[in-house]
Amino acid sequence: MLKSALLVRCLRCGRNHVFAGVLDIRLACSECGLEFTAHDAGDGPAAASIFLIGAIAVELALWVDRQFEPDLWVHALIWPVLVPPLSLLVMRFAKAMLLGLQWRHVSTS
Repeated sequence: MLKSALLVRCLRCGRNHVFAGVLDIRLACSECGLEFTAHDAGDGPAAASIFLIGAIAVELALWVDRQFEPDLWVHALIWPVLVPPLSLLVMRFAKAMLLGLQWRHVSTS
């Protein structure tokens, strides 16, 4: 299941992508027919992203500030470029992982 979450592939067959867009879950797998509509990750992936990436970004910003003492505009350039893509990666992984956990422990498939 961890491999399927990392590759964001179907939980049953592992051939088709789980996502139809950046964070939109497909209705069903086109290969094996597994329906994803019964499983919902809710706000868990967003919370994981906020806590994890937020803590890492703050620690890195403080470290950069202590080590290099850059002007404020340098921070304004660095962190908005790094934080959103990392947040999306964490959200995709967390959403796929929660979907997989729900499928594994709740469904009868």
